[in-house]
Amino acid sequence: MSEMSEQTLPELIYTRRRTRAVAVGGVTIGGGAPVAVQSMITEETRHVAACVAQIIAMAEAGCEIVRVTTPTLTEAHCLGEIQAEVRRRGYSVPLVADVHHQGSDIAVAVAQFVDKVRINPGLFVFRKPRGRADEYTESEVREELAAIEASLLPVITVCKERDIAMRIGVNHGSLAERLTVMHGDTPLGMVESALEYIRICEAHGYQNLVISLKASRVQVMLAANRLMARRMAEMGMDYPLHLGVTEAGDGEYARVKSTAGIGTLLAEGIGDTIRVSLSEDPIAEIPVCYDILQALGLRKTKVEFIACPSCGRTKFELTSVLRQVKAATNHLVGLDIAVMGCIVNGPGEMADADYGYVGKGGGVITLYRGKSPVQNIPQEEGVSALVALIKADGRWTDPPEGQSLSPFAKELAMAG
Repeated sequence: MSEMSEQTLPELIYTRRRTRAVAVGGVTIGGGAPVAVQSMITEETRHVAACVAQIIAMAEAGCEIVRVTTPTLTEAHCLGEIQAEVRRRGYSVPLVADVHHQGSDIAVAVAQFVDKVRINPGLFVFRKPRGRADEYTESEVREELAAIEASLLPVITVCKERDIAMRIGVNHGSLAERLTVMHGDTPLGMVESALEYIRICEAHGYQNLVISLKASRVQVMLAANRLMARRMAEMGMDYPLHLGVTEAGDGEYARVKSTAGIGTLLAEGIGDTIRVSLSEDPIAEIPVCYDILQALGLRKTKVEFIACPSCGRTKFELTSVLRQVKAATNHLVGLDIAVMGCIVNGPGEMADADYGYVGKGGGVITLYRGKSPVQNIPQEEGVSALVALIKADGRWTDPPEGQSLSPFAKELAMAG
C-alpha cells in the first residue's frame, strides 16, 4: 500500500499545527483535542437567573464553552452566583469571564469562580487615545510594559493558584495607541500586542494560555493568525489559537463571512477552538460552528449527505427524494449517504459514501454499499430499501430519546 493511501483524508488536506493542551474546565483546547465550539451569552450578567437559563440552553444546544461578560466588580460576583447555580443544576459546561477595561481587579475577583479569564490587551491597561503620531521612546515603551506587568501579575497569580486558563484576546478594533503608532493598524500590531502579554506571562512561569486575534475583516483576521502561528513557531511557542471573525453581522452573509475566515485557517491546520459571532440568538452560532468543522472533516456531528445538483440526466425528482432520505436517516450520525441523479457521475462522485442511492433510469434506482452496487429496485421503493439495507448491515439505530422521527421515517423504521 502506498504512503498516500495509508493517510486519512484530513491528513492529505492539512497538517494540524501542534500546540500544548490547555484545560478549560472539562474541555481541552489544543494538544490534538477536537476543535472546541464556544459562544457567549447575551443576557446582562447582573440578571443571574436569566444568565443561568441561557447558559443551560446553550449547553444543551451543543456549546462546549460559554463566555460571560464581566464589566464591573458587581458582575464579577454575579458570575460566581451564576457558576454555582449552573453546577447545582448538573451542568459542567466551562464558563469564561470576559474582562475588558481596567481589568486587573475584575479579573482577579472573577478568576475565583470561572474556568478561564479572557483579557483584551488593548483595553486591559487602558490609556485614552490622544491622536499621537510621533514615535514612542524606549523609556516610554518600558514604562507602559511595566504598567501592564504590574496589572497583569495579580491575575497571573490567581490563575496559577487555581490552575485555570487565560485567553489573551486581541481585537483589531481596540489596539492600544502605542501599538498602532509603532506597527500601524495592522496584523503585525495585533501579533505584537499578543506577544507582549505572552512574554509577561512566561516571565512569571505561566503558560496556560489560549491566544486569539480577531477582526471584522476576513483578510485582516487571516493575516494576523497566519503571522501569529509563524511567529510562535519561530519563538518556540506552542499556544493554541481561538478563531473568529468578530462582528460578522447576521443572516446568510455573516455565516459565509465567518466560514471564509474560520474555515480557511482550519484547512491550513491553524486553530483549536472557534466561535462564530452572529448578531442573533447565540444558539444560532452553534450549528454554524459544527457545520464548518464537519465540512472540513474535523468533527462528525450529523449525517454527511452527498447529493448532486441535478441536471438533464437526472432519472428521478432529486429534491423530493433527497428530502425523504434525510427524513429517514438524519439521526444516523457517523454515516455518509449519497443521493445521485444518474449512473454517469453517481458512483464516481459519491466520494467515500457508506451508502448510495443512484438513478438508473426506467423508474429504477440502484442502491450502493460504498462503491459496490447491491440491488436495482423500483424507484418508489428506494428509500424503504435503503433503510432495510442499513438495518441488514447492523448500522441502524433508533433516534435518541426525545428526538422524534418524522412520520415518513416512522413508517420506514417499522418496516422489516
